[in-house]
Amino acid sequence: MTAANGRGKAGNLPADVTSFIGRRREITEALRLLSSSRLLTLTGSGGVGKTRLALRVAERARRNFREGVWLVELADLSDPSLLAHTTAERLGLRAEPSRDRVELVIDHLAPRETLLILDNCEHLVDQCAAFVAALLPACPRLTVLATSRQSLGVYGENTLLVPPLPVPDPDHVLSAAELARYDSVALFVDRARAVLPGFDAADGASPEVLARLCRDLDGIPLAIELSAVWLRTLSLGRLEERLSERYRLLTTGPRSAPSRQRTLRALIDWSHELCSHPEQLLWARASVFAGGFDLAAVEYVGAGDGVTPEELPDLLHSLVDKSVLIREEHRGDVRYRMLETLREYGFERLAAAGEETAVRRRHRDWYAALIERFEAEWIGPGQEAWLDRLEHEHANLRAALAHCLNQPGEAVVALRMATAVDEYWSIRGLNTEARYWLDQALAAAPEPGRERISALCLNAWYALLQSDAASALPLLDEAEALVESVGGPGQAAFVAHVRGMAALFAGDMDRAAELLGQALAGFRVGRPRGELFALSMLGLAEGLRGERARGLARIEECLVLAQERGETYWRSWALWSLAFLELGHDLGRSEAAAKEALTVHGRMESRLGTAFLVDLLGWVSARQGRHVRAATLFGAAAAIWHPMGTTTLDGMAPMAAVQDEHLARVRAALGDERYESAFRHGNGMSARSAVELALEERERPTRQAQRNADEDTPLTPRERQVAALLAEGLSNKEIAGRLVVATRTAETHVDHILSKLGFTSRAQVAAWATAHDLTPPIDG
Repeated sequence: MTAANGRGKAGNLPADVTSFIGRRREITEALRLLSSSRLLTLTGSGGVGKTRLALRVAERARRNFREGVWLVELADLSDPSLLAHTTAERLGLRAEPSRDRVELVIDHLAPRETLLILDNCEHLVDQCAAFVAALLPACPRLTVLATSRQSLGVYGENTLLVPPLPVPDPDHVLSAAELARYDSVALFVDRARAVLPGFDAADGASPEVLARLCRDLDGIPLAIELSAVWLRTLSLGRLEERLSERYRLLTTGPRSAPSRQRTLRALIDWSHELCSHPEQLLWARASVFAGGFDLAAVEYVGAGDGVTPEELPDLLHSLVDKSVLIREEHRGDVRYRMLETLREYGFERLAAAGEETAVRRRHRDWYAALIERFEAEWIGPGQEAWLDRLEHEHANLRAALAHCLNQPGEAVVALRMATAVDEYWSIRGLNTEARYWLDQALAAAPEPGRERISALCLNAWYALLQSDAASALPLLDEAEALVESVGGPGQAAFVAHVRGMAALFAGDMDRAAELLGQALAGFRVGRPRGELFALSMLGLAEGLRGERARGLARIEECLVLAQERGETYWRSWALWSLAFLELGHDLGRSEAAAKEALTVHGRMESRLGTAFLVDLLGWVSARQGRHVRAATLFGAAAAIWHPMGTTTLDGMAPMAAVQDEHLARVRAALGDERYESAFRHGNGMSARSAVELALEERERPTRQAQRNADEDTPLTPRERQVAALLAEGLSNKEIAGRLVVATRTAETHVDHILSKLGFTSRAQVAAWATAHDLTPPIDG
């Protein structure tokens, strides 16, 4: 299985948004070190370009890592205890509550040939060192590429110092053409032309000035980019004069620091001084955002003493112009972010001004209000937009929750926030992180209250989803005791609902129906989220205990209510319940309901719902006699279940019984060898490919079309056999064994296939082979 965040790609490297200049020697050396070492740390001062270099090296090395390249960005992570969790999240893993997060990552990476990039380790260097030291011995095929201002100090670590870009020799007068061979000059010219299209390095005295300027900037890429932007308002000569004046007058900054670090600090100081006072204030206040922000958020957080709401959009535009902020657009929404070096500088200014606590509170208040709007608007037509927005704000949600937990008397706000964002945690499969924040908030806010009851219930629900009833039941016991003293109808209904789901998972349908009926009665008045969920699950429980007509009526009521309210997520769960109940009665209706539900869950990237429905459509296929398809779907579902730390056989008795029945039926029909082959094929699919297969969105080609496709490919017959074996997930050594050739011969075939098809990974070849229905040889 390829962990790909459910999006069908083996890795998560961002695309370059500006051109990459130079670094040929460093790229070559880094690639050489990666080929002989399993830990390489790129070190260097802030702003020198470690991250850009790491991404470029990773892109060049991608072909060498069968299971892909994964980037874990740590700049926005302030809580060291979330390091392993963040890594697991980037890998698409969902942890079991009883398991250590490091162990989860190890179990996933141990058999996989993977490159893991840990970016910006310096503020977590001890934790990163311990993490890497745990991973490498346990994961023999893992390679780690880290970036940090200092080495990790782990045994076996190779370090590569990333120096500033080469600058012109001060003892020689060079022409513009000769200067262009220096990477620092090439970068300056490239960025200068981005802000001043007519910029000409060969104009008049420009070559000599440009040479001095790049030397003054010490070849630091961030410094070069920050200075080039000023060509909008200053000539090249005047820019060089101002920088020289600034350095001569420099009195701030640590005098013991290397000159290039003092130069960068000086340049940022100068950029700060060239900003107006309102721009300086906004720079400092915007530094509290983690991962980025939109206009509305910064208007709320950044406006105030010295910055009026009316002038704020112009201030943002000016800070973008001055390269303090980076403007990004996603699906028509504009967001802003800062480079980490500039954010750290802004935060220093914020703290020095005595505004840190007040601005952090405004930041927290904004995201608390955002979550309240999410809670109020979730039942409606904008669910996918809300999920997208909260995913963009995930780092800010973490920062707001952390602020609550670090401030006396604020933990109860964290309880409200972590509880209200329920569906976001669940749909994105963030059950482990949700439990982390709920555990922290419950410990920090032990006072009895309705917020505590809701948090206890939600924490118990996530525990049940991870088959951890042992943790869930004590939480429910405490919640139930609190209901008697401080709770109300809503809290009592919540307790009954989660207890009802625990009974349903345990296979006690009588108890489940009783409790879910109580929950429904409590949710009926003003609690539509609970009402829809309780209706769909009560209908399932009643149907499973023999009251099929009554259960279907409950589900139909849920579907009607959801339709009236423009709601799709809870409606999709009602469709799942309908499909489950109709499986043995009306197969056509079961299949149609399951596919409609899967369309929603697939679009929302809901891992739990997708896993349930891919399995269910496998059961449908088994009953239709489409046994190969069924086995393939079972393998695909297993790949989706695995990162969540559970399976349908683990803690969900009614589903487990149906699964066992259909697995046995399909295995008996196909025989062990054919079953395992189809299962492996499905197990190697991404979540997106699994959804497409389950929905039958890709029509299978006719046999003649398949033959034509084979004839049209540039591959030889032997290479098509190798491609088919790659689709089965075989290593080069295993391919060699099947074909009875040398391992080196198999490696050569794989290289030729990648080259001929223009691919960069084995996963791409496997997908291509599957699409062309290539058949692997039985033997050599």
